[in-house]
Order: sequence, then structure tokens, then C-alpha cells
Amino acid sequence: MYSNGDIVVGEVIGTAVLILFGAGVCAAVTLHYSKARAAGWVVIAFGWGMGVLAGAYTAAPLSGGHLNPAVTLGSAVAGGTEWSKVPLYILAQMVGAAIGAVLAWALYYAQFAANAEADKAQPTLGIFSTGPEIRNPAANLVTEIIATVGLVLPLLFFGQNKGIGIGQVPGEHVGVYGSGINVLLVALLVVGIGLSLGGPTGYAINPARDLGPRLVHALLPIPNKGSSDWGYSWIPVAGPLIGAVLSGLVYNAAF
Repeated sequence: MYSNGDIVVGEVIGTAVLILFGAGVCAAVTLHYSKARAAGWVVIAFGWGMGVLAGAYTAAPLSGGHLNPAVTLGSAVAGGTEWSKVPLYILAQMVGAAIGAVLAWALYYAQFAANAEADKAQPTLGIFSTGPEIRNPAANLVTEIIATVGLVLPLLFFGQNKGIGIGQVPGEHVGVYGSGINVLLVALLVVGIGLSLGGPTGYAINPARDLGPRLVHALLPIPNKGSSDWGYSWIPVAGPLIGAVLSGLVYNAAF
């Protein structure tokens, strides 16, 4: 059993690392005077996958490395995480996501400033949060539900591999990832989701990943930053949570 303190420290640090890498690669591809400018969607997908890899390996010994309220909820429905711990996980993930977004902004501060110049100004929300290519709430919600099932359901099945789990306490549940190698597999899974399922909405698949940075975008003093699009913000929260519950139910039916 992970202690409350370890859960907070692990999830805050791990989620901050995830968002630093993820928002960082979006900034690198989007902003002017970045050496990776216009590198494209494949680079973004791999950047987010490597963010999952770094964040999960960092957090796993302390908290199991969920980094995602959808992962926490799916694990709880499947019986792998205590329900009493779920609010703590989610709060820590939100805090970590906000910290990671601030760090990404600080790292690309000069590029954000250059982006604000009149002849280069463009919206910056896409660096921090997701948005649909075609705004259709029902279709966007379904996309996020399906994409999250594509993450959480395989992850729960990965956890059945009883290898040497990172951060595993002898005699304890092996954690959401199971064996240590499964963290790498999940990172590659996230890359695959980005490449195959991410086109319609930008694949939030993680409420903290979207909502925390969206709050930061709204609060940061970014010149000419554009709208934070609160009208869309419920979809990358509700969709992943619904997908997580469905994943847990399917897992329970299978086992």
C-alpha cells in the first residue's frame, strides 16, 4: 500500500515531468524560433510518449505512477486502487500538471514572447491543452471515450503480468503497470494512440493533462495568447472518465 505522502510526492513529480515533456514538445513544434518548429504530428506523438515514460518511471516507486485520473479511476473500478485514495491521486495529478505547464512556459519563455509579435501572433492554447479539428461535442466526446479505452483497458491487462514491478512492495498488488517493462509498453501505447486515434481531438485521454494546463494558460501572462476555450473544456474531462469506467467494467467482466 502506498502511503498518502508518497502518493502526493510521486504523482505531483511524475505528472509534472509528463506535462513538461508533452507541453514542451508542442511548444517546440509550434513556436517561432524553435529548432523543432513545424516538425509535425509524429514528433508530438513521440514527445508525449516519452513524457509518459519519464513520468511513470519517476513516480512508480512512490505512487505506482498513474499520472492520469482516468488511469486511477479505471484501476479503482478494476479493484487495483483503493477508492479512498482516488481523490488524493487526482488532486496530486492536477497540481503536477499545472506545475509541468508552468515549467514548459518558463523553458520557452523567449519563444512565447517572440510569438506575440504582431506578424507572428497565433493562439497558444494548443501547446497546453487539446481542441477538436471539427467541433462536434457528441463526436468529440465519443472520440475521447474510445481513445481512453484504448489506453486504460490495455494498461489494466498489462498489470496481469506478474514480473518484478517497479516500486512493488513484496506481497502487495503489483501496481497498475505490473512489471517494469510494462511502463515502456504503455509509453509506446501512448505514441500509438497519438498516431492512430489522436487526429480528431488531440487525444487528451487524461483529464489532468488537459484541465491543469488549461488553467495555467488562462492565468499566465502570455501576450496575445488567445482564448482558453472553456466551452470545450468539459469534453477532455468527461470523455476520459467515462472511458476509464468502461475499461474497468470490461476488465472485471474478463476476470
